Amino acid sequence: MNTRQTGATTVEFALVMLMFLMVVFGIMDFARLLYTWNTANEVSREGARYAVVCADPSSNSRVLARMQALMPDITASNITVAWEPAGCNAANCEAVTVSLTGLNFRWVSPLPGTVGQPAWALPGFSTYLTREMMTYNPLIC
Repeated sequence: MNTRQTGATTVEFALVMLMFLMVVFGIMDFARLLYTWNTANEVSREGARYAVVCADPSSNSRVLARMQALMPDITASNITVAWEPAGCNAANCEAVTVSLTGLNFRWVSPLPGTVGQPAWALPGFSTYLTREMMTYNPLIC
């Protein structure tokens, strides 16, 4: 065996493993991004459904609590619950729009271009539901 090539396999393995791990961690981070995106979308949908069926327009705390059960990262500053018409009460509200904004996604893996970058701002998620067919349901509330 040639003594000049001692350790060449180890160096090649290290270089290939570095590239392989970057790809694997990149795939994992993109999977996390898609999971977070989908969860935020579902949280806004669930918040709107809960608001239409159970919530009182005078207080959004129950809607926030329901949304935080699914996605603990959100706070009261991240959600907006808009009832239609404005100023309505539980008896005469016609629809609700629940919006989720201000969410950020932080990359975990050290992908080129993401190291040292601030968190990515996710777009706003919004769901509009009418109240015409939804009524108070004690099994959900």
